[in-house]
Amino acid sequence: MGTARTVSRLLALVRAAHIGPSLAVTTIAAAYGASIGLPAPRVALVAAAVLTGQLSVGWSNDLVDVERDRRAQRADKPFATGEVPVRTGRIACAAAVVLTVGLSLACGPGAGGLHLGCVALAWGYNLGIKATAWSWLPYAVAFGALPVVVALSDPGTAVPGPLLVVAAGLLGIGAHLVNALPDLAADEASGVRGLPHRLGERRAARLAVATLAGASVAVALGAAEVSRAAVVVALFAVAALALLALVTHGRTPFRAAVGIALVDVCLLVLA
Repeated sequence: MGTARTVSRLLALVRAAHIGPSLAVTTIAAAYGASIGLPAPRVALVAAAVLTGQLSVGWSNDLVDVERDRRAQRADKPFATGEVPVRTGRIACAAAVVLTVGLSLACGPGAGGLHLGCVALAWGYNLGIKATAWSWLPYAVAFGALPVVVALSDPGTAVPGPLLVVAAGLLGIGAHLVNALPDLAADEASGVRGLPHRLGERRAARLAVATLAGASVAVALGAAEVSRAAVVVALFAVAALALLALVTHGRTPFRAAVGIALVDVCLLVLA
């Protein structure tokens, strides 16, 4: 019984770290590193730094909001429901921060300093920026900087061009909007009113599609290593998904925006 309870608590702790987005960002960083020729040990080091940073951001998000989530009766928040003690969350978050600092600096001063700056900005989002009209900014900066962090981790690797940085930043804004869409009502009830909440579901979905489509165009223009045929197919798919998002209602625009984001990620990695 004790073992089952421990496993259940560990799974809840992992869930509290917003593990889906955390793994997604880590996978993008690792895939991009492999695509630009980083040695496998360097890819693993960068991925570890990104993952621990993401875990610290995810846990801090729910720890900062624990009282608000309790008042809103958020059943999907393990710290608020008591599935995981807040003290356990704080210990895990502190450990993740220590690991993030060590692993980031091991990537080199340039990559490490930039990555730690991005993590600090993400913490700023958790501590208040997310409830303002500037909620998109940490996502834009952090996503835009991610390819640069990966490249700087290896001294012999060229830094990505401005178009790819812009594409990654737009992808970040789109990810913020898409990630917020399913939880708009719950966030509103808990007092969070970032840009997506101020726009409303329909306009936020349209802006997500626009920014993600813009990312597609930017990465296509800067994708020197991707065949023209692949770029044409990708842009055609993006156009079709964007049209689908604009003429439908309900969950379909959200799913279409996720589809565009996946196309963007593939193009970014291949670029």
